[in-house]
Amino acid sequence: MKTLLFLAAALASFGGLAQNLPGEVARFIEERKKCEHFLGEPVEGRTAEQRERRDFVADSIDLYCSGTDKRLAALKRRYAGNARVMALLRPLEAKLE
Repeated sequence: MKTLLFLAAALASFGGLAQNLPGEVARFIEERKKCEHFLGEPVEGRTAEQRERRDFVADSIDLYCSGTDKRLAALKRRYAGNARVMALLRPLEAKLE
């Protein structure tokens, strides 16, 4: 969650930096924000509504988190020489899955 807050603050402070990022990096950051959001969602409870919510959260984690560790590593290698991109990728947890 701290990473998500840092990323949001970094994007805001650079005034629309996401628009100037390579497309694959911007898409990755958006998906990663969604992944971190769903990882932080509460999933306890036994009511039908809570079970439905738990299934939705689990599906969302599968959708947005699967493969992010490998994609982050690949993006860090690809953009190692791009300080602006690395400033956004470096703080992300390498092992989220």
